[in-house]
Amino acid sequence: MASAAPVPARRFRRASRHHAWVLHQYPYSESSLVVELFTRERGRVAVVARGAKKPTSNFRALLLPFQLLRVDYSYDDSEHGEIGAVRAVERLQGPASPRGEALLAGLYLNELLMRMLVRGDVQADVFDAFKATLFVLSNDPGEALETLLRAFELVMLRQLGLLPDLSVQTVDQTPLQPERRYALMPEVGLHAAMPGQRGLSGAQWQLLQQALLAPQPLAACMRALGEDAAALKPQLRSAFAHYLGGELATQRMMRGLRGL
Repeated sequence: MASAAPVPARRFRRASRHHAWVLHQYPYSESSLVVELFTRERGRVAVVARGAKKPTSNFRALLLPFQLLRVDYSYDDSEHGEIGAVRAVERLQGPASPRGEALLAGLYLNELLMRMLVRGDVQADVFDAFKATLFVLSNDPGEALETLLRAFELVMLRQLGLLPDLSVQTVDQTPLQPERRYALMPEVGLHAAMPGQRGLSGAQWQLLQQALLAPQPLAACMRALGEDAAALKPQLRSAFAHYLGGELATQRMMRGLRGL
C-alpha cells in the first residue's frame, strides 16, 4: 500500500515596517476585519485584523483610509501569502483625510486601485504617485482636482503596462503631427481623431509622453495637461471601463450626488 504524500510544513513569514494605505475593509467575524492594504513593498495584500471591531482595539483607530501607515504582519508562505495577520500598526506623518469633492475623489482612487491591482504585484511607483495625489487632495486642490485625477490615471496606466507610447500612432508607429488631433481608445491605442471625437493635439500627447518619463511623473503630467484634462477624461474612463468590465461604484455614486 502506497504511503500518503507528506504534508508540506507551513512556513510563516513576517513582513515588517511596510508602508501601507488602507483601500477597503470588511467583516471577518464578530470582532475582526479583513483589511485590503496597498503596500509599497509587496503591492496589494489582504490581512486579518483580529479584534479590530472592538471599541478598545488599537487597530480600530489606526486602520483607516487616507492615512499613511507602517504595518507589521505575518503570512503563510505555503499559501502564497494571500491572507496575512496584522501584528502591529503605526500611523506615520501623512496627509489628513480629504473632504468634500476631494473625499469623493479619494474614494474613487481607492476603488480604482482595488480593482486594477493584482495582489502581490509590487507597484512602488504607483504607490508613490498615490501618496503624492492624496497629499494634494488633503490640501484642497480646488479647480486642479480634475487635472490631478487625470494625471494619476495616466501614471497608473503606464506603470501597469496598459498605456501605449504617446509620441506615435499605435498601429503604424508613425510620429504624431503637432497640430493634428489624436484620441486614445482601448485595444486600438493612439489614433487620428475621427470627426466629432474629442482628442488632444499631437504636441500635447508628446508633452504627456515626456512627462511620464520625468522623475516625478504625477507633477509633470499635471503641468503638461493644463486645461486639457476635461478632453482626456472620457478617453481614460473608457479605457478603465474596458479593463474593468464597466464603471466603478464610486462613479455611479458621484453622478447621483451631482444629480446627473
